[in-house]
Amino acid sequence: MSYFHDTYFVLIDDKYSIFRVLMSFIFLNFKDAMIMDNKSTLKEIEERFDRDVARFANLKTGQQTTLDAKFNMDIITDGILQVYPEIHDVLDIGCGAGNYPVNLLMKANSNANVTLIDLSKPMLSKARERIEKLTSGEIREIKGDFRSANLKECSFDVIIATAVLHHLRDDADWESAFSNCYKWLKPGGSIWIFDLVAHNQARMQELIYTVKYGEYLTGLKDEAYRDHVFAYIEKEDSPRSVDFQLDLLRKVGFSSVDILHKHLCFASFVAFK
Repeated sequence: MSYFHDTYFVLIDDKYSIFRVLMSFIFLNFKDAMIMDNKSTLKEIEERFDRDVARFANLKTGQQTTLDAKFNMDIITDGILQVYPEIHDVLDIGCGAGNYPVNLLMKANSNANVTLIDLSKPMLSKARERIEKLTSGEIREIKGDFRSANLKECSFDVIIATAVLHHLRDDADWESAFSNCYKWLKPGGSIWIFDLVAHNQARMQELIYTVKYGEYLTGLKDEAYRDHVFAYIEKEDSPRSVDFQLDLLRKVGFSSVDILHKHLCFASFVAFK
């Protein structure tokens, strides 16, 4: 992927070397900025998801372009109920068609309140339709970007963030998003994440993402389908490594983090307030 670099160690022994290193640093940061500028806008992402509701509403398989989708859905929802057997308040950011809260509420003994945030109105409508059959609690829909949501602090037991954080862009964007999630959680609350992740070392990224994940996508259908998925990931997404995210979760205040599962370029993990 174009937003990964090898790391170089340079011995700076003269003014020319200093100038060369400085110019390389400026170039790499300028190139990264240009790449981010070429990513999909929120409106473009919204329009794509408006047309894709059915794929995001399959509870048996989850999103098939993600590895171990059903396994991760189960381990996250089972984990939530293990920690919060009488769960009351759930927030799903980038909820899609509601697979995770549906899976959760099918197993829960309580009538939880559920807040749903998504860019896509058709996704929100589908999620509400499915969830309202499973709880007598309040269901709240918020159409828009979760980063600008006006939510009260200390409101939720759990935040679910699946296949959404890879749309974040620069470091400040990631830190602000995680800080908001921390503020929205009650003391003892937690955020449960499953997403596409990157690898810091360029050759490992090539092996795990381009080769191995590419083989998985080809196996789902064919090479044209693989290329189609790679194209919209390149256009829409800017994933970060597991290490980056776990370190940042700790930085914004989370007291503990745990990796639940990792398979190639997909990982699930949890952080507790």
